[in-house]
Amino acid sequence: MNEPSAATSPPAPAVGGDSAATGARLELHVAELRQIFNAMDPAPFRERDLDPEAVAYILDWGREAPAGEPLALVVHLGREPATPANASMLQGAVHTYFRLRAVATRRQLRQLFRVGRVSLVIGVAFLGAAIVIGDFVAGHFSKGAYGSLIHESFVIGGWVALWRPLEIFLYDWWPIRAEARLHDRLSAMDVQLRSAAPDAAQGSAA
Repeated sequence: MNEPSAATSPPAPAVGGDSAATGARLELHVAELRQIFNAMDPAPFRERDLDPEAVAYILDWGREAPAGEPLALVVHLGREPATPANASMLQGAVHTYFRLRAVATRRQLRQLFRVGRVSLVIGVAFLGAAIVIGDFVAGHFSKGAYGSLIHESFVIGGWVALWRPLEIFLYDWWPIRAEARLHDRLSAMDVQLRSAAPDAAQGSAA
């Protein structure tokens, strides 16, 4: 996959998608359409996963795109023509891939909240038990300093047990939700396919 480059010839007409779409646009240049897909996946192109490098590049671009703007992906082919069938297949594959990623990410978020709820119950129960045990053990020491030290140690240990659920409910969940929303945006973006400019195609053939 090549980095986007400035074209010296008039761009070829786009096939598929909305050629008049405005907003953030990512242009990818590949020699053949199959380079967009994962070569290790034996499924047909429409059901095949996208190439990991292409996915990483699209995700990085999507994270930097202005919020609220429509997204568009334009794939330029260097050695094969852009046909309506290929454009439809590419759009379906891209939309399906990111839609499934959004579903999987939300499933991960639900699992995280489930772990957080269980961890919270365990942490609160442990904190209560630590306070009770600390009071009981501290009561068997005649010297107040030792009793207070033991009591505070148990209480601190109980609060430490709440660290994991607090981390989940305060910090861990929102990056995952943001990722799911990004996948939603990418699953609805406009996807276009373009053939190489005639002179560029002749130059690559030569």
